[in-house]
Amino acid sequence: MRIKRTGTFLALLLLAVLVVLPLLWVSFKSIWINGKLDLLAPIRTVLEKDLTGVFSHSLTLGIGVVAGSTLFALPLAWLMAKTPLRKHRWLDIVLLIPFMTPPYIGSMGWILFMQPRGYLEQLFPGAQWISSHFFSLFGMITIMSLHLFPFLYLILRNAIIQIGGNKEEAAAVHGASFMYTMRRVMLPLVFSSYVMGALLIFVKTLAEFGTPATFGRRIGYFVLTTEIQASISSWPVDFGKATSLASLLLLACLVLWYVQSVVVRRHSYNLVGGKGSREKIVGYRGWQQALAWLYVVLLLATAIGIPYFSIISASLMKLRGNGLAWTNLTLHHYGELLTWGSPSMKALMNSMGLALLAACLAVALGTWFALSIGRAKRLPQRITDMFSLLPNTVPDMVLVVGLIMVWNAPWMPIHIYNTYGMVVLTYVVFFLPYTVQYVKARNGQLDESLRQAGQVFGGKPWYVFRRIVLPLLLPGMLAGWMMTFTISLRELVASLMVLPPSMQTSATYIFAQFEQGQLSLGMAMAVVSVALTTTLLLIVNNMNSNRKWNAQ
Repeated sequence: MRIKRTGTFLALLLLAVLVVLPLLWVSFKSIWINGKLDLLAPIRTVLEKDLTGVFSHSLTLGIGVVAGSTLFALPLAWLMAKTPLRKHRWLDIVLLIPFMTPPYIGSMGWILFMQPRGYLEQLFPGAQWISSHFFSLFGMITIMSLHLFPFLYLILRNAIIQIGGNKEEAAAVHGASFMYTMRRVMLPLVFSSYVMGALLIFVKTLAEFGTPATFGRRIGYFVLTTEIQASISSWPVDFGKATSLASLLLLACLVLWYVQSVVVRRHSYNLVGGKGSREKIVGYRGWQQALAWLYVVLLLATAIGIPYFSIISASLMKLRGNGLAWTNLTLHHYGELLTWGSPSMKALMNSMGLALLAACLAVALGTWFALSIGRAKRLPQRITDMFSLLPNTVPDMVLVVGLIMVWNAPWMPIHIYNTYGMVVLTYVVFFLPYTVQYVKARNGQLDESLRQAGQVFGGKPWYVFRRIVLPLLLPGMLAGWMMTFTISLRELVASLMVLPPSMQTSATYIFAQFEQGQLSLGMAMAVVSVALTTTLLLIVNNMNSNRKWNAQ
């Protein structure tokens, strides 16, 4: 018991150093000005440097993306929960593709498709007026909404399914029309789920860097994340501006998290009980079925077809000036990309090496933290659990600013800033929650009798852990390892902020090629990166669904 408590204390201490200290340091540096405490310093900095427009840009973008995501997700959720379309379960997997696509890659595809003399004008010359109006705030909201709507869709679909058909039938018995039932029964019951999903999307939009850095800069629409990155990455470096913006961004996200918890607590209803509930499927006529499928197909074609068509086409073009033509296609860029010793191959190998190290460290630390948390019965365990989830609840840009300031501070005994170790550490901190949650969920499924049986037969604690517990935790550890590896392989924010000057990864290589106008190599790297990460995720899904991994 003493050893377990010591392990929990050490885990809590390490999480405090890795996660909590950087966040506190950002907040502290933003209000500690010239040796004095000034709680209004962040707001004053924003006003003095005329950054109110940047802050309002972020809020406007967040509201617009929530509205756009709702427009896409709500009809789709109802169709997939209440109509015969729900039997096509493969659609749920396909609809996750936009969410799994890195935002900066998706926005690059949209830019290639919609820009003047882009692929849209080449395919449909009369559509020039569309491309001329797309490069605006409306286009940016559309791109980000098409990326984030699957998140809201899954929340709403599950909420609608849980309602069941009994309540709709009760309303119909009392003479309620379809619209009245939707307004007075369905919408109030899904309201808390919608608020939770909408606020999560709002936070993700505030914290998003990829799309604002590619599409936003092109239209001159700057937000908090791009300003923070510019303050640290461009000369002259302005840490005061960066910490002020980061602290305001952190404060906004924490306030939204609190609002979400209050709304969900006050507007939640018990929809699942001991009494069975019959599902009600709404039938449709032929033209209604065609209309439903048309909506789904158009949504998939817009969210997946357009960006991936652009990315793959750009990666296969010999000369951009020759446009879309069979004679202008080549695999030369893939050959150059995968040539050993080339800058692109070095960037890809750097990504794989850094992701491998980060995944191994994350799974080791995450397993330790998950076992220390256990069933979270004691206060130190619950605090450890909360600290382990922090990287998933605060913006990446805020966390990376804090990590830079802490590990570059003069009082820090170990100076790893501007080294490969800093990149690995940032990846580990970013994606540690995945391993912790996967292993914690797996550990929670293990009955205590398994450990007790090993002890009864004379097994020492280490032997019981190595021969009984560890094999049963392996599926969760593997899932956490693969998730960390695949996301680290294409991580952009941390790579741009903490990579040594002479080093590139696949994400920064794609970003640099796009910025320099060398699209074909960059898009070839994007195709390879997405294909590699998708393949790895499919392998994890297959291994976790295999019965031989399941504890009996």
